[in-house]
Amino acid sequence: MLWSKSLIPTLKEAPQDAEAVSHKLMLRSGLIRQLSSGVYCYLPLGWRVLRKAEEIIRQEMDACGAQQVLLSALQPAALWKESGRFEEIGRVMISFRDRRDKQMVLGPTHEEVITTIARAYFKSYKQLPQTLYQIQTKFRDEPRPRFGVLRSCEFIMKDAYSFDKDAEGLNKSYQDMYKAYHKIFRRCGLDFLAVEADPGIMGGDVSHEFMVPARGGEDAVAYCPSCSWASSNVSENIKKSKKCPKCSGKLDFKAAIEIGHIFKLGTKYSDALKARFLDENGKEQPIIMGCYGIGVNRILASAIEQRHDKDGIIWPEEISPYRAVILPLNIQDQASRAAALEVYNELEKRNIDVLLDDRDERAGIKLKDADLIGIPLQVIVGEKNIKQGKIEIKKRSTDERTLVESEKAISKLMSELKLTLDKAQDL
Repeated sequence: MLWSKSLIPTLKEAPQDAEAVSHKLMLRSGLIRQLSSGVYCYLPLGWRVLRKAEEIIRQEMDACGAQQVLLSALQPAALWKESGRFEEIGRVMISFRDRRDKQMVLGPTHEEVITTIARAYFKSYKQLPQTLYQIQTKFRDEPRPRFGVLRSCEFIMKDAYSFDKDAEGLNKSYQDMYKAYHKIFRRCGLDFLAVEADPGIMGGDVSHEFMVPARGGEDAVAYCPSCSWASSNVSENIKKSKKCPKCSGKLDFKAAIEIGHIFKLGTKYSDALKARFLDENGKEQPIIMGCYGIGVNRILASAIEQRHDKDGIIWPEEISPYRAVILPLNIQDQASRAAALEVYNELEKRNIDVLLDDRDERAGIKLKDADLIGIPLQVIVGEKNIKQGKIEIKKRSTDERTLVESEKAISKLMSELKLTLDKAQDL
């Protein structure tokens, strides 16, 4: 892609009302634009990162046997009243009456909807287990939207639901998702903790949150470096003693961002909505359910919170909008332009996501913008170096710079890209 043909509206300064680092950098690097309080549009760079995160999620969900669906964002309020959660969620729910005076809601989550599908189709134990998932927009009238996409009124969630005939089946489904979440967040380049958590209004008796330690996090987790025990739901006694309940080691308390939450729901929704099946003896039983959510937008913000410096974003390789950016520092110099185009064309032939900064801008602006948007590899084509038949390759994460012969630039880049791809596949 050519920068001159792209919508990448970088800013020197973040708006004054932006608090979190991720919010500031997402605005400055042109990933998002705010439309209203808690409502954001994703611009081309932001959409590319979202799409890559979603593809990782799809690959790992499909790998563990889950089937993708797409559920309606519009939901009858009667469903929520049937489950008993309409009043429980309260004013966070965005509700309205349609032209037939039927009360509807914009879905803040989809447990009720998916349970009606299970109720309609899963009639026999022979049909179980099943796991369905979707990647869908959710709506919540947040009382205090803040920190950019970390707490917004409209957001993208991956939610999956397992349906089993017994507790043993639920345990297996839960463990499959637990392992899949580890793979997803590792591939997205995140440092995270899987912690014991309070199920809250979701219900059920077991749940785990996946938390990304970060200064901008609204949540707090207790973590034991000695035995790796971690929890976001600790008693006041533990908070005061700061001792691990498992090994008595000293606890660390960290600010964190919740990016995923998994629940053993049991029969909470199947009982309320009468989702039942016939067991081996022909007896009617409630379907045993699990629920597994990921905040897709939060993957982007969490990666930025953990991976940035004074100059901008440092993207993990697998979710970076592009793998490499080519920077001819003087596009008017014929030799520089020709060398940059040659590298660009060769990478495109190899199906590498690459961005060519073909703007007629000062070198300083190009270099600052490249650091700001955080693409992992920078191919810097300067007049002095190109006269000597050399091109500079810079790693954004380490600032390591290597001068290579022009004819060896592609092989060097492919070597670097292969290393990052292999590393991601090994996780």
